[in-house]
Amino acid sequence: MAQKQSYELIYDPEISQHIAVIDRKYYSLIRKTIKEQLSHEPEVKTRNRKPLEQPSMFGIAWELRFGPDNRFRVFYRTDAINHQVRVLAIGTKVGNRSFIGREEFKL
Repeated sequence: MAQKQSYELIYDPEISQHIAVIDRKYYSLIRKTIKEQLSHEPEVKTRNRKPLEQPSMFGIAWELRFGPDNRFRVFYRTDAINHQVRVLAIGTKVGNRSFIGREEFKL
């Protein structure tokens, strides 16, 4: 059986600002989850991974939800031809409010 090609993960430069407001104790969870969930078949819809249905500030993108109480959000775009995943933003959700870095946003 042929092994599936893994996707290269590319992080936008702004990610360092987004993650700076998240407790350091979650950094390894975030890094591990992104690698596990997006390295192979990032365009397969799952319970916690879905395409954004309406146009957003990220254009055509996907959302990955995970962590305690599903509080973390990773927004990404894929390039299936070049086997790349571009991580556009990492945010948090608290109640019905979503944040990327210190800024509140709405999808």
